[in-house]
Amino acid sequence: MGNADSKLHFRKAVIQLTTKTQPVEATDDAFWDQFWADTATTVQDVFALVPAAEIRAVREESPSNLATLCYKAVEKLVQGADSSCPSEKERHIALNCTRLLTRILPYIFEDADWRGFFWSTVPGAGRAGRLDESGDDEARPLAESLLLAIADLLFCPDFTIHSHHKSGPDSAEDMQYIDSCEYIWEAGVGFAQSPPLNYIHDLHRTELLKLLLTCFSEAMYLPPSSDSKNLNPWVSFFCSTDNRHALPLFTSLLNVVCAYDPVGYGIPYNHLLFSDYREQLVEQAVQILIVTLEHEAGSAARAALQALEPSSSPSAAEAAGPDNLFVNYLSRIHREEDFGFILKGLARLFNNPLVQTYLPHSTKKIQFHQELLILFWKLCDFNKKFLFFVLKSSDVLDMLVPILFYLNDARADQSRAGLMHICVFILLLLSGERNFGVRLNKPYTLRVPMDIPVFTGTHADLLIVIFHKIITNGHQRLQPLFDCLLTIIVNVSPYLKSLSMVAANKLLHLLEAFSGYWFLFSSSQNHHLVFFLLEVFNNIIQYQFDGNCNLVYAIIRKRNIFHQLANLPTDTASIQKALQRKKKPTTSVSRANSTESMECSRPAVPAEPGTLKASLEATPGIDKLTEKSQVTEDGTMVALPHSRSPQTTAGSGATAGASDAESNTERDHEVFHTQSEAARSRLSSVSSTATTWSPTPDWVLSWNTKLPLQTIMRLLQVLVPQVEKICIDKGLTDESEILKFLQHGTLVGLLPVPHPILIRKYQANAGTAMWFRTYMWGVIYLRNVDPPIWYDTDVRLFEIQRI
Repeated sequence: MGNADSKLHFRKAVIQLTTKTQPVEATDDAFWDQFWADTATTVQDVFALVPAAEIRAVREESPSNLATLCYKAVEKLVQGADSSCPSEKERHIALNCTRLLTRILPYIFEDADWRGFFWSTVPGAGRAGRLDESGDDEARPLAESLLLAIADLLFCPDFTIHSHHKSGPDSAEDMQYIDSCEYIWEAGVGFAQSPPLNYIHDLHRTELLKLLLTCFSEAMYLPPSSDSKNLNPWVSFFCSTDNRHALPLFTSLLNVVCAYDPVGYGIPYNHLLFSDYREQLVEQAVQILIVTLEHEAGSAARAALQALEPSSSPSAAEAAGPDNLFVNYLSRIHREEDFGFILKGLARLFNNPLVQTYLPHSTKKIQFHQELLILFWKLCDFNKKFLFFVLKSSDVLDMLVPILFYLNDARADQSRAGLMHICVFILLLLSGERNFGVRLNKPYTLRVPMDIPVFTGTHADLLIVIFHKIITNGHQRLQPLFDCLLTIIVNVSPYLKSLSMVAANKLLHLLEAFSGYWFLFSSSQNHHLVFFLLEVFNNIIQYQFDGNCNLVYAIIRKRNIFHQLANLPTDTASIQKALQRKKKPTTSVSRANSTESMECSRPAVPAEPGTLKASLEATPGIDKLTEKSQVTEDGTMVALPHSRSPQTTAGSGATAGASDAESNTERDHEVFHTQSEAARSRLSSVSSTATTWSPTPDWVLSWNTKLPLQTIMRLLQVLVPQVEKICIDKGLTDESEILKFLQHGTLVGLLPVPHPILIRKYQANAGTAMWFRTYMWGVIYLRNVDPPIWYDTDVRLFEIQRI
């Protein structure tokens, strides 16, 4: 009964607030205390009892009352932080204020006139006595007071941390003198002791982190902007030296995430028997981490480079690294055991959805893998030593397999297009390093159920088979990723020692699909895909010929594709004829051709109708995403200047930025469409300028003459007669004999001089920074449904769409 009464009192207070036309004095404690003095309201209650319409009504009709409510709630949190919340009543007041502010803040942010409110100073709202310069402190903006109070409360003994002192009214620890570095929440980076688990503390931390995330979410209410200097003021202050808990909090968040084991003690169905409060905390922790690791691109890059070369002596301003302490700390982690702890923890969580058991649904499946992917991306991008650590052993494959699993699983689901992009970006970043290509040669022996052909081979084969599946069986919105997928294969191709027959056939199948005349002439950019694939073949033939008899055999079998490319028609009549010809689906390009899938696998399925998804920013073209490096004889990489020679440009398919962005959206999902379907889909997605484009003989000649076919043609010239002769002489029909011959053959001295290896390394830019910000906040919006913090508010960073 008491619970119902307290809800009734709380609801009455809300109604009073919305119906009062006169301002209520800030000194009227009897009125304001109704909102937090009652102990029985949960966060779900607060969201139910404070409807959106009423918050907006108070904002429009009684703005001073809303301002006073916010101010009083912050004041209570500040008082709680100052006193260390020694009593149960004070802890409940702090939690109720936390819930109320979590509910109200999004409605402050959605109104441009209110956005500056928390950054204004309220008379007498300072925190005198907390700093030596109490005079300055008096003028602290409300936002700063709120953020510092949350930080203090996250290290409050017996509220969010385990007290080292005996409990009792006289022994409460003074927040001002607590060294929070002794109270890090979990063992791991920079901290050896694992504090006892306390689910009440975990619940309190989770609620405070939810409020902190809500504070940071002002970014959702601003339209997309590529200006990287528009930093989030809430994040900037919280991650500055003003927050004395910055280091222990960063470490606590990182350790809580990386130490989490969702399977626990391995008891089947344990997640159905009792609540896992640690999981809720881990979800909030990883979301806070990815939001706080926002930066001005230059400063983070500087920090990453400085951490690599500590011997260099930068200027004093640069020596401190980025102003954002979270980015700074992340970029400076350097101990091998810390890297091992982070990588092992992330690999355990990444692989969680792949865990197979004989009892259905008996192990817990985490749902926050998208946030983990963003965190892994930021770790690799901001801390190059971590990236090198990941790549120096086969441990990187523990990350690769789940990433490929997510790619394969999400390829037909439009609501997961963002997940597809982040996975591809991570692989693009990794593929820029030689070690990644080398690691891919390890045999793939796991049997993760995926609906792909069964094969025996390496992790490189797995990657190629899944990329082929995405290109041929994915949904249309993935077309902008085709360039990225092929760039990854190009980057690793010089190091692939032995492709399986399945993977070799998939690569030839892609070339066959992309080199059809109709496809080549239907867009100004489609020929780039052919250049990428030819570069893959050239790299393998020149640098890894000995072990790749399967690929050589596939090239010989499909030699007509290369002859067609060499004899591409360039006259107007032939071009028009190719465009007008109704394309008949060829036998080699058909769904029925796919071989048997793995056991227990389920097909990739489209999103359920009505699924919510957040819109994404356009991704930059591949030439904006990457910069070229040439591998020298000693294995080091030298960045190439941007003024590229025509040969290089043609070989890479790099073009001027705008046209490349257009190309990606207009490129057809050629492989399984009839000509008319593909034409319709292309015309609906291109800009008006692109629709007026038509191929000309000069345009075809501009790239046709640069197709890098010499190496392949020489290979065919030498090997085809030899293979034909063996077949006739021995009457061979069995390909294994031919493969044996190719295996022992050599082309030493017969091929053109090997070309230098070109690697396209990911480079940060304003376009991808904006894409990441939009994607990250879209994920956070959709994942926080209990309570639905931002639901039905006027977010402007992205649109929420129903499929």
